Amino acid sequence: MEQITPTLMSWASILEEDTRAQAVTTATMPFIHPHVALMPDAHLGLGATVGSVIPTLGAVMPAAVGVDIGCGMIAVRAAWTTDRLPADRRALREAIERAVPLSAGAANRDVSRDHTRARLDDLAARAEAAGFDPARYAGRWELQLGTLGSGNHFIEVTADERHRVWLFLHSGSRGVGNKIAQRHIAVARRQCEQAGVDLPHRDLAYLTEGTREFDRYITEMQWAQHYALLNREEMMDRVVAEFSAWVGEPEPVERLESINCHHNYTEPEEHFGRQVWLSRKGAINAEEGRPGLIPGSMGTASYVVVGRGNADALHSAPHGAGREYSRTRARKTFTREQLREAMAGIEYRDTDAFLDEIPAAYKPIDRVMEDAADLVRVRHVLRQLVNVKGD
Repeated sequence: MEQITPTLMSWASILEEDTRAQAVTTATMPFIHPHVALMPDAHLGLGATVGSVIPTLGAVMPAAVGVDIGCGMIAVRAAWTTDRLPADRRALREAIERAVPLSAGAANRDVSRDHTRARLDDLAARAEAAGFDPARYAGRWELQLGTLGSGNHFIEVTADERHRVWLFLHSGSRGVGNKIAQRHIAVARRQCEQAGVDLPHRDLAYLTEGTREFDRYITEMQWAQHYALLNREEMMDRVVAEFSAWVGEPEPVERLESINCHHNYTEPEEHFGRQVWLSRKGAINAEEGRPGLIPGSMGTASYVVVGRGNADALHSAPHGAGREYSRTRARKTFTREQLREAMAGIEYRDTDAFLDEIPAAYKPIDRVMEDAADLVRVRHVLRQLVNVKGD
């Protein structure tokens, strides 16, 4: 750990200068208590650094929560081992790609599954109780439940060190969460401008606790967090169904363990004697004994972990490998052949659409995990068998 400033602590041994400068700026906000904790996977983000944990008194910065509210991971350990798997992994990948709409803006054609309708009814009831209409933000919000998205979102079939199968995926609150975030970021900017607040960066605009605008953001943000959680559950149900059919099971395979965790969210927590709003932007809750998931990039290992409850790190841990190359720079630097080499032995859709997701564009996940040694304990190391991504 490095104490960069009195209000900024870092666990990142790989830290670019622009990322460091951005985190230093965030840590100057007057309501930070006691300090910002920078995770090992930290990299440049919108306003606030991705891979940062930001405790605030009486205020929340919507951009510091992130635009993909509630984004996170879910993993299920199936009652299955690799020695029993069929050889044709491509068939499974293509079945998953048919069951789960992929890519930015993708949606289901209709609601055809009972478990999908039950989740949508839950979300509709929560929205009504919260006093807002999600369709105001995204008219297709119902049809996007159970969809993956693009970028670093993925669905994977993996195996741990004991050759046990884990189904693993990463996604968030889709279009509706993004629209909710964008609206409240704009409201925060307007509020700060009207109050004459001199911000070090416009994306550090904040909403003040006790105001109508603050309450509205928290209410809608919490709904979007729940949407993201259910979105992952919905996709996992579909992945389990396709996996079960692939291995010849007439009923869904037994789930021996399940972990579902956010890494873009805020919630009230107590740290260093004060009740704060703790915003984890690209970080997971790692309080003592809490299970968590830290994925690498496509083609590298992922980790099932348990939190150590490190107080200085605000009971948090990294959410993944963290980018070293921007998407544009990655596309200019790496080739499709290099991507093929990195994905050797893994079933994936062979396309140059994923060049910006090549493992070399990310920090080495082993290095990130070394930096996180006092934040989490590793329970399992997962290696990919099948990878599904959206363009």
